[in-house]
Amino acid sequence: MDIVVVGSCNADLFSYVERFPKVGETLCGKKFVIGCGGKGANQCVMSAKLGAKTAMIGCVGDDVFGEMFLKAFSTAGVDITNLKTVLSATTGVATITVNEKGENSIVITKGANNCISTDQVEASIDTIVKAKVALFQLEVDLATTLYALKIAYENGVTTIFNPAPALKELPNEFLMYSSILCCNETEAEILTGLSINLDFPVTDCENAVRNLLSKGPLKVVLTMGSYGAIFGEKGSDAVHHILTPPSIVDKVVDTTGAGDCFVGSLAYFLAQRKDLSFNEVVRRSVAIASISVTKHGTQTSYPSLNDLPEDLIQ
Repeated sequence: MDIVVVGSCNADLFSYVERFPKVGETLCGKKFVIGCGGKGANQCVMSAKLGAKTAMIGCVGDDVFGEMFLKAFSTAGVDITNLKTVLSATTGVATITVNEKGENSIVITKGANNCISTDQVEASIDTIVKAKVALFQLEVDLATTLYALKIAYENGVTTIFNPAPALKELPNEFLMYSSILCCNETEAEILTGLSINLDFPVTDCENAVRNLLSKGPLKVVLTMGSYGAIFGEKGSDAVHHILTPPSIVDKVVDTTGAGDCFVGSLAYFLAQRKDLSFNEVVRRSVAIASISVTKHGTQTSYPSLNDLPEDLIQ
C-alpha cells in the first residue's frame, strides 16, 4: 500500500452564485451540483488519480450519499476494506457556496464522520503500518486521529498532518508525530497565534513556518493560495518559496478542495517518486493544485496522471 488516509467523507452540495448573500438575504443561484468530498476522501482520491495504491479508513452513512461514496471510491481504485457504513447515522454533508471569484463558504455537518473510533483503527493497523505515507486531518474524532497518527509515526510511516479545520487548543502531540505538517495561512495563524499577511515579501509566513518547526514536525509546508507555498525543514533556518504558475492566476473558477488536491499530490510524490527532491515535490504539488482551481467541483476538478503536462510526470 502506498497511502492510507484516516479521515472524513462529506457529500458536497454546491451552490454557485454571483456573490455571497447578506444576513437574512435570499439569492438565486446559477447552478447546483452534488459531489463527493470531505478532506480525507479528497486527499485519498487525489492520490489515487495520480496512480497511488490508496486505502480509506472512515465512515459513511447507510443512505444515498454513502452509496455515492462507495461507487466513487471503487471507480478511483481506492481500497475501502476499512471504510465502515454506519446504519444509525447519515453521511457527512458540506454545504458549499461559491461566488463568481471562485471563493467559497462552507458549513459541515459531520454525521457518520463522528462514528470513527479507536476500535476501527485497531482493526486497520495492518493497513496503516504497511503504508508508505499516512494522511490525517481534523474532520473526525480528535482522539482517534491522534491514536492513528501515533501508530503510523512510531512504525516508520511518513505522516502528513493537515490541521484543518484548525483548533486553537490543539494538543502538541499532533505536531510531534507529524513527519510533515501541511497547513494554509489561516490554520497557521490559529496554531501559532501570529498575524499573517500574504503580501510580498512573505515574511509573516516564513516566521510561521519557523514557529511551527519548533513544535516538533520534521517539515512544515504552508500553502498560500495564489501565492503558492513555502516550506522549511527541521535543523535549517532556510525557508523555500514555490510560486503558483502565473498562467493559472487569472483562470480561477473554484478553489474548493485545492488544499486537499495539494496534500494528495504531495503524498503521491513522496510515496512513488523517491528520486525527487522535496523542493520538486512541493513544486509539482503546487502546479497540480493550481490546475484544479480552473474547474468547478472538488474531486471532479482533480486531474489524473494522464491530464498532466510532461514536466509534472517525467
